[in-house]
Order: sequence, then structure tokens, then C-alpha cells
Amino acid sequence: MKTLFVINPGSTSTVCSLFEDEKEVKREKLSHSQEELKQYKNSLEQLGFRFKIIEDLLNKWDVKKIDAAVGRGGPFKPIVSGTYTVNETMLNDVKEGRVLAEHISNIGPLLASEVANKFNVPAFTVDPVSVDEFEPLARVAGIPEITRVALQHTLNIKAMARKAASQLGKSLNDINLIVAHLGGGISICPLKSGKIIDANNANEGGPFSPERSGSLPVTQLVKLCFSGKYDEKWLKKRLVGNGGITAHLGTNSIEEVRDRIANGDEKAKFYIEAMAYQIAKEIGAMATVLKGKVDGIVLTGSAANYKLLVDLIKERTEFIAPALVLPGENEMLALAQGALRVLNGEELAKTYL
Repeated sequence: MKTLFVINPGSTSTVCSLFEDEKEVKREKLSHSQEELKQYKNSLEQLGFRFKIIEDLLNKWDVKKIDAAVGRGGPFKPIVSGTYTVNETMLNDVKEGRVLAEHISNIGPLLASEVANKFNVPAFTVDPVSVDEFEPLARVAGIPEITRVALQHTLNIKAMARKAASQLGKSLNDINLIVAHLGGGISICPLKSGKIIDANNANEGGPFSPERSGSLPVTQLVKLCFSGKYDEKWLKKRLVGNGGITAHLGTNSIEEVRDRIANGDEKAKFYIEAMAYQIAKEIGAMATVLKGKVDGIVLTGSAANYKLLVDLIKERTEFIAPALVLPGENEMLALAQGALRVLNGEELAKTYL
């Protein structure tokens, strides 16, 4: 049996779990107030603060021995899918800003490394968002000054693709899937023989989501940018954070929207239907990437718990392939499973270069 300590840093919390093989035996969400966080200019500056809280948790749980520490990874430079040993190159890239974007998940491997050093064990990260398996055509944009980049909810997408393949009784390498991760952001990806060969990039395109605008009419967006009414900070937040359902209904909570619809709120129902419409349309687009050869459509992420949303998506997509509904984020288990595959000799750890 292998014991793993798993760390998932979020914007206002750090979730930690203790696994015995694939069984999660402890979990705690360590919340951080805005008052605590406002003194730090960026995620890297929060490293010491968050590690001290994790140390306190390790003492509280009386953890004496682990076999590895695993941290969620962020938007690093483009890399291939897999489980990576946290090495000096990765640590230095984060510390020196050689990443695609500033995000709190960038310090996940750093936190895992600090924990691993305490126990003299390896640290890993698994399938960060910058996994890049795009085919060349997927990179092309309509103007040469812009290139489409691979950023998606890789960790959960890959884990749920493996689970879906198992349910279908097939190897992931032998099937094609479309995986729709439905969370605060929405990633919809065609998987060809297990590889994510395209994605909408939840921050820049595709369907609108609980917090993000999705694709927009570009000339209207340009007019907004130069209207003089809004500054850059407001516009960026409108695209990621205050867009989508939040902009239309004033909340990012799917549970709240569900309750409003149950109480007869027709406006809330309309925008959920619109979001489902756009999700289904993107699934249809990704089916063309796979030339219609689709073995299953996987609906996952936290919003896949909402039956109305799922049913609305299925109505428009089941002609393509059957839907497999695998709700939840599943990030902690996916991180543990990635480390276990290496520790159990099922795959080799990759080296971050």
C-alpha cells in the first residue's frame, strides 16, 4: 500500500488529502481569507504562507510517513501528458515566471516539493493544464499574429476519459471520445486514441460558462475595448471571472440557479438553456474534428451534477454518440492515481525539461 499526500491550491483555499492507494482517508479544505491574501502580490509570494498551514495540518493529522507528495500543476510551458517528477527546472520556471499564465496552481508542485523534502520522498505533478497534444491544424487562427494554444482542464479530462474507456470495455488508445468538463470554466476536447487533439480554451473561447464569457463577436469586443467606458482590468474580469452566467444572472453558483429555476425563474432557465445550447454546439464542432468517429461523449465537472443541464445537452448531441455522465471535479483522486501509476511501475515518470 502506498500513502500519498495530495495538494490542490485554489484562489481562496488549499485542499489537502491523504490517500492510501486510491482510497482517500482524509481531506481538509484550508480556507484563506481575502484579508490574509491581500498582502501578497502574486501566487508565488503565497508559498511560505500556504506551506506553514499545510505543515500544521500534517502535524494535526499526525502524518509520520508518506511515499510521495503530489501537487496540482498549472499553466506551465507546453508539455506532453503524464506524471512528472518535480525537478529543479520546473521549480525554477515557476519561480522565474517562465509559465504561460499567472495562476495559483503554479505553486502546487512547489508545495508538493516542500512536503516531499520533509519526508525524503519524491514529489509529482500530473497532467497540468498546459498539456499540449494539438494537431497542427488546431493551432491555426484567422490572423498570423495569433496562434491557438493548448490550455484545458487536462487532469480531470484525462482521468474521466480513462474511466469512460473502462466503462465501455475498451482501451483508451483504441477509441475516440469528446470530453466536456463543465465547471466554472468549460473545456470541450476531442480525444483521438487518448490524445487531446483540440480544445476550446476555457479562458478564450467556446461556450460561456458560470464565470467566463466564451467566444464573443470580435468586432463588438473591439468596440468595447476602445469605447473609453471600461479599463483593461474590468474587461479582463468580464471575460474570465465575471462573464457568462455571472454576468447575466449575478451568480456563479449552478446550485443557486437551479433553485431559482425550480421556483419559476424564467430568466434563469433561459440562460441555462443558452449555455447548454452553446455546449452542445461545441461538442458538435469537436465531432467534426474526429470526422464523426466518436465512441462516447463524456460529461464531467461539477455542473454535470445538474440534471436539467445534462438533459438539455444530451437532447442535442445523442445523435453523435451516447453520453457518459461522470460528474465531479475528481482532481484529488486523479492526482493520486497519476502518482500511483509511477510508484507501482505502470508507467515511467516524465522529466520536465
